[in-house]
Amino acid sequence: MNVQVLFHDNCFDGAASAAVFSRFYRERVRADAAFRYQGLNHKPGAEGIDPAVFTGEENAIVDFRYSQDARLTWWFDHHASAFQQPGDEAHFRADSSGRKFHDAHRKSCTKYLADVARERFGWDSAPLADLIHWAEIIDGALFPSPRMAVALEEPALRIMTVLEATKDSALIPEVIRRMQTESLADIAASPLIANPLAPLLARHQGNIELVRAKARYERGVVFFDLVDEGVDSLNKFIAYALYPDARYTLWVGKGASRAKVSLGSNPWKPELRQHDLSAIAGRFGGGGHPVVAAASFKADQSDKARAAYQEILAELSTAG
Repeated sequence: MNVQVLFHDNCFDGAASAAVFSRFYRERVRADAAFRYQGLNHKPGAEGIDPAVFTGEENAIVDFRYSQDARLTWWFDHHASAFQQPGDEAHFRADSSGRKFHDAHRKSCTKYLADVARERFGWDSAPLADLIHWAEIIDGALFPSPRMAVALEEPALRIMTVLEATKDSALIPEVIRRMQTESLADIAASPLIANPLAPLLARHQGNIELVRAKARYERGVVFFDLVDEGVDSLNKFIAYALYPDARYTLWVGKGASRAKVSLGSNPWKPELRQHDLSAIAGRFGGGGHPVVAAASFKADQSDKARAAYQEILAELSTAG
């Protein structure tokens, strides 16, 4: 049995979900399954999933939006913005396979998937407890302090850093395979992670200083524009380490393949959040969660990204 596992690319929760699904499937569905892995990225606007990705005898999507394609046989997601195309939610509600699951209230797809696999299919998730634990911390922003989230000292956070930055199409599938049987400490110490990590940590320190120099803090919002600096990805917790009393962070950046507006609420002060950030991002073709979201634009649309950034900034700054 050839199983195609499609996962949220460049994301620790996406990779961990793929690893948990694969071990569950092998242990409770088909022991002889052969797995292929392909990452899915959110495209500018609200484009649907390319049907060409469904190449397996079984096809699973984890930690990513829904597809009505008849070849999709398993689906697990926890994003509030899971249903992007007309008819998606109705199609999901009408599904009778018992193999498609969604809960927008869950912190991570990994733990949600593990819980469903245990409760519905009798799978023992205990051997992957550490992986599940860290996916919940990372995707749920359950760090005890901003310092932990920014210091990047734990093995899981070092793996996260590489996964979020890598352009190597073979690296994340290999990490997914190793996550099924190896400890996070062993994976982080291996050349697969350790070699690309060193320059990423140096860049991370540079991003800290860049945010320190560029960010402004007004009316509870930390905001900054990194379009001209060519940055479209950075550690989302830097702003809270610098401004621990902030209600929200908002920034706009640009990379080689996209311009992007990122929105976040302070996970250490959840009582301050007054907006559904996924709904705001959704107005610009993006999505995510009520507490953290983003909207992507084409690389040559930085003006549109900046206009969205300014519009969102005005909205977030009016919170009481």
